[in-house]
Amino acid sequence: MRLSHQQILGILVGLLLVVGIQVAFYWVDFSSKFTPVSTDMLQREMDSLRTLAGLPKKDTIFPFNPNFISDYKGFKLGLTPAEIDRLQAFRAQNRYVNSAEEFQQVTGVADSVLRRIAPFFKFPDWVKNRHFWADEAKNTPKHFPKQDINTATAEELMKIYGIGEGFSHRILKYREKLGGFTYINQVAEVYGLEKEVYERVAERFEVQTVPLIEKKDLNAINRYELSKIPYVKYGESNKIVGLRSELGAIHSFEELLQIEGFDKERIGRLQLYLYIQ
Repeated sequence: MRLSHQQILGILVGLLLVVGIQVAFYWVDFSSKFTPVSTDMLQREMDSLRTLAGLPKKDTIFPFNPNFISDYKGFKLGLTPAEIDRLQAFRAQNRYVNSAEEFQQVTGVADSVLRRIAPFFKFPDWVKNRHFWADEAKNTPKHFPKQDINTATAEELMKIYGIGEGFSHRILKYREKLGGFTYINQVAEVYGLEKEVYERVAERFEVQTVPLIEKKDLNAINRYELSKIPYVKYGESNKIVGLRSELGAIHSFEELLQIEGFDKERIGRLQLYLYIQ
């Protein structure tokens, strides 16, 4: 078959186009010349838009106690749900973190997150001064004159490592409720006070002034007055009066063991305030 002049010309043009395209791909760099925009540049743009809208340039973190981080607060700070759960489980044991290092040990938070939020941690004053009190304890002789726990002030109690303003006032309030401490180990009954902290109190304080407590007759005291006696919990005055009515009179404190919740230790404490004729 003979090709016409136009067909031959078309074939030649097609070959030239194929060769030209191959040469172009070989010599010309068609790779992307796009340069990524830096994070700083994006942040500057966002800050500019925030300024125009009358908003702060970035989220502000105010000082806070990390022991009381809520789910929402933790999310805003960048903590994972698992890290928040670990902190809340730790707090459910009535325990507290007292440093950034301890916060990381409990939560397992990443170093980068800790570096960002730790400068805003705010702990109670006694925590900030813990190293001072620890050094003082090391330099304090083992034997020193003890103070009277029944005349101690809040300021004197706060010198004990582990006792801040809250616990000092809680101890004084409990002392007032008891009418004064008869035994130093009654301080250990203060709600929330850890054993180690009580032991430090017992090293510095003792009962030097025994309180004058006016005892009341267990068989004559009325239901209302009985409810005001220390170591009688809510509702137990009714049970004591009921037992008294059932027996005709209570002849010995050991008979209170018939009431659920009473043991020899509590009964011994009650005898500081009650007597039986």
